[in-house]
Amino acid sequence: MPSLLPDDFIPDVNTRLSFYKRIASAKNEQDLEEIKVELIDRFGRLPDAARNLLDIARLRQQAQKLGIRKLESNEKGGVIEFNEKNNVNPVWLIGLLQKQPQHFRLDGPTRLKFMQDLEERKTRMDWVRQFMRQLEENAVA
Repeated sequence: MPSLLPDDFIPDVNTRLSFYKRIASAKNEQDLEEIKVELIDRFGRLPDAARNLLDIARLRQQAQKLGIRKLESNEKGGVIEFNEKNNVNPVWLIGLLQKQPQHFRLDGPTRLKFMQDLEERKTRMDWVRQFMRQLEENAVA
């Protein structure tokens, strides 16, 4: 899934690099939304690759808040690696493992493996986004 600011969207290299830096250093959803609005205002409709870049930046922000070190997904599922200290509710996670053992299992103390049919890239991104939202809604303070 390409996630970048294409040259034909932002032709100037320095401007493109400046936006990459701003996206990488965005602190919250509002910062990313402001960058998105500015991109549209200055350069027009966002290409899919730019939209993907902003979506991935949002997922990184969510992951950081939850204490997720790594998230990988592919056509058949993926893996989420948690930091030792994280904000994921263990009671909720155990409930998920018990209710859906065909879709989730622990692979060591900090790795959650998920098995899903995610062949379409959009389906994969939607599923990951939705699962991250569930993790956030059930996070411990």
